[in-house]
Amino acid sequence: MNKMVVLAVMISVAALAQNRERGGEQRGGGRPAEVGGGHIPARGPGPAQASRRADPSNPARGESNGAAGNHMAADRPGHPEAPHVHAQNDEWVGHDSGRNDPHYRVEQPWAHGRFTGGFGPQHVFVLGGGNRERFWFGSYYWDIAPYDYGIVGGWNWDGDQIVIYEDPDHDGWYLAYNPRFGTYAHVEYLGN
Repeated sequence: MNKMVVLAVMISVAALAQNRERGGEQRGGGRPAEVGGGHIPARGPGPAQASRRADPSNPARGESNGAAGNHMAADRPGHPEAPHVHAQNDEWVGHDSGRNDPHYRVEQPWAHGRFTGGFGPQHVFVLGGGNRERFWFGSYYWDIAPYDYGIVGGWNWDGDQIVIYEDPDHDGWYLAYNPRFGTYAHVEYLGN
């Protein structure tokens, strides 16, 4: 009986690996998902091409002016109205505000140190609890940028996978990518 269980597990793991190589879960019609579906980008975003001028009337970290937060029109039908990654070409949609975006300004970047647990697809972490103000995986603690709160509303804080990428534009921030949704949010490392 134990041999049957081991064989079933081995077959399941092989099937999952093949599915990941094809770009994630299948949606209607046997096609890979365009966004999310388990796809994990091979790399993080490059630096933004454009950089808008900082607007002092925009809120800094922790402040609020009643704005809806980081929300954008869907770039294609069926895509989220939030920053996301296209599974076919790993294009990071919505990461284009540049270094001067006041929504990601922090007084003291990396105040709790820098994250050293690993970046990119070879380091998939499972959320272990918390909420948008403080969450963790393993012994690493994080929070979501207030401007990005609306992006993480559906995240399962007790079980979703996330992958951490370095943010080339916003000092003190990293990007947490959720393969289930294909969306990402700016996160600050709080230490371990």
